[in-house]
Amino acid sequence: MFDSISRNWALFVGILLLMMANGLLVTLLSVRATEIGMSPSAIGLMQAGYPLGALAGCILAPRLIAGIGHVRTFAALGSLCSVTAIVHLLSSDPWTWGAMRLLAGFCFPGLYVVCESWLNAKSENRSRASILSVYFVIQTIGVAVGQALAGASDPTGAVLFGLASILISLSFLPILLSSNPQPDYVPPTRMSLMRLAAVSPTGVMGALLNGVSQAAIYIGLPLHGLALGMTVADATLLVVAATLAGAVSQFPLGWLSDRIDRRIVVAVLSLIGALTSICHVAGLFSDADHLAAAILGAATLPIYSLCVAYANDRLSTAEIVPASGTLVLSLNMGLLAGSFVGPVSIGVGGPSGLFLFLGLTCGATAAVAVSRRLRTAPVTSSGSAQPIAVQGVQTTGSLYPADLPPEL
Repeated sequence: MFDSISRNWALFVGILLLMMANGLLVTLLSVRATEIGMSPSAIGLMQAGYPLGALAGCILAPRLIAGIGHVRTFAALGSLCSVTAIVHLLSSDPWTWGAMRLLAGFCFPGLYVVCESWLNAKSENRSRASILSVYFVIQTIGVAVGQALAGASDPTGAVLFGLASILISLSFLPILLSSNPQPDYVPPTRMSLMRLAAVSPTGVMGALLNGVSQAAIYIGLPLHGLALGMTVADATLLVVAATLAGAVSQFPLGWLSDRIDRRIVVAVLSLIGALTSICHVAGLFSDADHLAAAILGAATLPIYSLCVAYANDRLSTAEIVPASGTLVLSLNMGLLAGSFVGPVSIGVGGPSGLFLFLGLTCGATAAVAVSRRLRTAPVTSSGSAQPIAVQGVQTTGSLYPADLPPEL
């Protein structure tokens, strides 16, 4: 494992910088848009551009890599991402910002696919589980640091948007200066959404609903804090608390779901998320918003990884890779809805509107898990749940699960 990490340290640095930039941008845009007077509906429409672009990026980016290679694709998409960060300084028009989010949403998935396919090709089977865990930790640290940076004092936004552009540009260096030959890349085959839904309705519906929740958390929590009158620093710490709590809880929850029916774990977590949201609306978390955000993050953010693991339990080995892209599609459909409805819920219902919306979404997720548990028996044997980084600020690429041979 340590040998694999030492060989790929430059790539890990590049991934860290990318995640810092993406976490900074998604939080900074919500904060900055509020400061310049955008309405919640305008913020939601603007932020919805990212998952909308990602829907196209997930399909087209792999083809681009297959056509011109990893390095050229990374340089081209990275340059466009760097430009999008700067353009936010040149205009305060929500349509322009939305167009930049659309472009960033298209480009970032390609960057992750390059990093992850490169890392996958350079990893040995016996160390893949450890590499995946290191990758997950680096992603989480990057996102949390970026979110925290969004709370820094910057009246004009120039410093932070410029910093995001610099971080993206610096992430090129490990790939562009690497002496290692780029790996071969074959675009993955796809499984239709209807076919996967027939095999694993829980996986598809759970990914969809969790995408709604994740987007609402990552875009809505800073807006919720600002609506309560918090400082920018305190408002951004809400989403940092949710991110870190969700990351920490993934490992024990994954371990638990490997030993009991994963749908039971999903249902219990969703009920905890719904109960937390209801208690917050009822005022039981008065002056403890950060605690509520942490509990909500710990209970909600790991659900996507459990849905992926549950779907994989019901698939053959040859179907896992094609299904992974379909689950990302389902997730992004949820992210698209949550990116818009999350901010709008604050505009309609005030600061508590976000938690009311999250309570409904968590309740719907619990209902899906319970109803499917009552209809179908659990699988007789299951694989291992792997930690998956938060998707509200990124889209997964092609890093294979630890127990899946790379030739698939």
